[in-house]
Order: sequence, then structure tokens, then C-alpha cells
Amino acid sequence: MPQDFDADVAVIGYGPTGVVGALTLAQQGARVIAFERDKEIYPRARAVTVNDWTVRIFQNLGIGERIEKVIDAQRALRWVTYDGHEVMRIEHPPSALGAKARFYNIYQPSLETELRACAQDRGDLVSVRYGAEVTEIEQDDSGVTVTTTDTATGEVRRHRTRYAIAADGGSSRTRQRLGIQLLGDTNELTWVVIDCRVKRWWPDRDLLTFWTDKERPVVDIALSAGNHRWEIPLKPHETEADFPTATEVWPLLKALGVSEDDVEIHQHAFYRHHVRMADTWRSGRVFLAGDAAHLMPPWAGAGMQTGMRDAHNLGWKLGRVLAGRLPEPWLDTYEAERRPNAAFYTGLAVQLGRVIKQEISDEERAALSAPPPEGLVTPFEPPLIAPPMLEAGWLRGPLGDASIVGRMVPQPVVGDTIGRMARLDELLGDTFVLLGDDVDPSTLLTEEEHRRWDALGTRYLAVRPQNSYTQGPDELVDLDGVLGRWLRRYGVRAVALRPDRFVAAADTSGLAAPA
Repeated sequence: MPQDFDADVAVIGYGPTGVVGALTLAQQGARVIAFERDKEIYPRARAVTVNDWTVRIFQNLGIGERIEKVIDAQRALRWVTYDGHEVMRIEHPPSALGAKARFYNIYQPSLETELRACAQDRGDLVSVRYGAEVTEIEQDDSGVTVTTTDTATGEVRRHRTRYAIAADGGSSRTRQRLGIQLLGDTNELTWVVIDCRVKRWWPDRDLLTFWTDKERPVVDIALSAGNHRWEIPLKPHETEADFPTATEVWPLLKALGVSEDDVEIHQHAFYRHHVRMADTWRSGRVFLAGDAAHLMPPWAGAGMQTGMRDAHNLGWKLGRVLAGRLPEPWLDTYEAERRPNAAFYTGLAVQLGRVIKQEISDEERAALSAPPPEGLVTPFEPPLIAPPMLEAGWLRGPLGDASIVGRMVPQPVVGDTIGRMARLDELLGDTFVLLGDDVDPSTLLTEEEHRRWDALGTRYLAVRPQNSYTQGPDELVDLDGVLGRWLRRYGVRAVALRPDRFVAAADTSGLAAPA
């Protein structure tokens, strides 16, 4: 095959997953060509929320401030019955990851518009072909050939890239062409999604409310930009044909106490819940990401976010492989790290759905409200809001409650040696970092360990307490003691951070770079 590449990576599908993948690759200097069949953004709101982990990814990509302008902080979640009994509530404590809030409400069309605008600003590295349907994909030892057909003119073109990312949704034709199976089930129950424009405020509108009921559970959530959504299941005798217009939809909202004084129905659509995952996320030089790799119910608010996290994880690794800064076997860590996380959120969504539909037993309900186990090293938080963790992948050392390995480092405001104060990530830079608790972490390494970390372009930073003097240029000041307390909680003097801010290793189990 000819080696005249049109780009480094082809991104097939340009929804949120595809855009984040393109942005992450461009950040590493990779050239991206994206193909999107539709010429306009899908007009219906699908995802409804992002959390502080996802917002930290936006920050990492240099777009955080722009995205925060189109999302709204979320107050809390609650599960209530129609008679007003509150089954469960999850309050959102302050974020430790550098965001202003733990969760944010979004309006997906607005979020996607801003994401694409951010990528358009990287036009030197990101090229997008709208109205281009991928009709064939072939690969060999050195690259991938993507064939597209223009949906308007029928023009057929072939594009040559080194790798490809399939982010073309749950019905991914790329996945089908690769012969990858999507395993799992689809719930036959049909739900109607009702998107509305808000006309006035009502009590507790800003609480994400799940109306729990065996017959008619409802999702009731404020979206950003003055929008609100209800998701309501159809009863066995009801069909999509029974709700052709807003006129037929209104009785569903009025049964919840919502009237024309409160909202204007903007649009409605129907969908079914899926619990599915691809049997592999990679075929040679082609990777699956987002819904192409996994589908989950909406109850954990994690479907779109999981896809964007896939794209970021793959992007920072693939970009470095293309630049020669990481060896190709690093790409094997993508599925190893992301599959367990997707499975976790899928299982969590299924369980939360059982609460909403009143399918859990009294014993299970009591367990949800039970106090956390005693003697935990890590402060307990409900799984839905707990800080992220890696369960496998490029890590060294034990995992679990008492271990710091696999955890994401908090992101307080810190100082540098010349007096600047900023969020941690902004002073760390986009690289591997060893952090020492009032110690130069490089002094804890053997010569061979130092050589291997140097090969990754690692920085070595001592974190000094606020009430001491800095001693050299490679130091940070722990203004509020957050980092020092966090490190000492797990009994470590130093940790190795990956570019995505997860702890890869600690001195207690060996600071050698993971194999």
C-alpha cells in the first residue's frame, strides 16, 4: 500500500466522543481527519450531565473555561415516590478534582456545538468531512484505508491514515465491518423523552429527581440553557403512535403537576435501554470508542461521558505513540483500562434503574442506606459520586481502599517558586510527573528507574508546605495542605502521575515505571 498518509488518525463519527478524540490527538500534534455522515448536530438532547472528571478532561484540553459557560452546576439527586416520600438522596459535596461542582447539567446540542467550535480552532490539525458516510474500511500492517461516499453528490473518496477510531455510535457500521460482536441485551420497554423550554421556576427544579414507581417511573432533570427534560416509560398498551404531537404528550406531564405555565414542549422522541458491550475494542489499527464499544442505560448519567473518557484515554496514548514518545504496546492499555470502567458504570446504571422502578427488595434498599464499613482509609462516598479509579492497566502496586495506586490526584490551587498560583494541572504540564511530599522524588529512584522515567519525559517536583521556603525551581507549594494530607493518608512519600493524573506507582510499592 502507498505510504502517502492523508492524516495520522481517521475519526469515524463526530459526536462528543469523536470530537474529544480529535482534540486530544491534536494536543499531541497528531493530524486528524474526521468523517461525519450528518451535516448538522443531532437536534435532540440525549445525555443530560457531566461530572468533575469529565470537566477536568476539558481543562486538560485547554477548553474548560469555554465549556463551563454552556453547562450549569447540579445541586443534588433524589429518588421520591408519587406520595412525596424521599427514598434516597445524594448531596454533591465540593469537587476535589478542580471543578466548581461535582456534577453539571448540560443541553447536549449546545455542548456539542461548543466542542466542535473548540476543535475548529485546531483546524491546522483537525479536518472534518461533514456529509461523508464511511462505506468501507481496510487495513494492513502500516495503515488504514477509509472509503467514504458524499451523501449529497455520491462522490467516492479514499483516505489513508495510520490508525482509525470508530466513534460512530451504538449501531456502528465500522464495528460490524470489523466483525466485532456487540454482546448483551436491549430492554423492550419504550420510553418517551420530552424536552421543554422553561417558562418559569418551580420549587426544587434544580434537583435531579427520579420519580420511583413500578408502573410509571420518571426522570425529571433540569438541563442547561433554560431547558428541562422528562423521561417517561410507555405502558404496555401504549405505543409511539399514541403520541404523534405535543398535544398527546401533555397529559403525561400534567400527571406530574407540570402545566403550560411552567414549560413549552420543544420536542419529544422515543428510545429503549441497552446493556451491551463489544467483545473487543480493537481490531488491528482500528479502535472502538463510546457507544460503538458499549451501551448502557441512562440512570448513572454516564453514557456520553464514558465515551469521552474513552477518547481521551486513547488519544493521549495514541498521540504519543505516533510522535515516537511511547512504544506501540501502550495501545494495549486502552481497553484494559477503559473496559472495567465502562462495565462499572453500566452495572451502576442497572442498579439505579432498579431503584427507580421499585424492583429492589427491602433488604437491598436498607443496604443502600447502610453506614459505610468502619476502618476505611479512603473516605466513603456513594459510587455515583466517588472520585474515579483505575482497576487495571499501566499501574504498579496494589489496588484497593488502602492504596493510592490507581486513584486520581486531587487538584487544589498550588503555588510555584516564583509566586504564581493556579490549579495543579496547569502547573504540572501535559506530561508524566513524580510528586514528592516535601522531598525531591528523584532522590528516591535508582539509576535505572530514573533512566526509564526520563525516557518518558518525566518532571520531578517536590511539594513543599505553605509555611516553608522553596529551595529550587522544581517545586510546588501546597497552599492548603491538600496534596500533603492526601499523600500521607496512604502513607506514601512520592507518587508517579500519568498525564491523565492517575497515580501509576508509589514509593511504598516501588516507583519503577510500570512494565
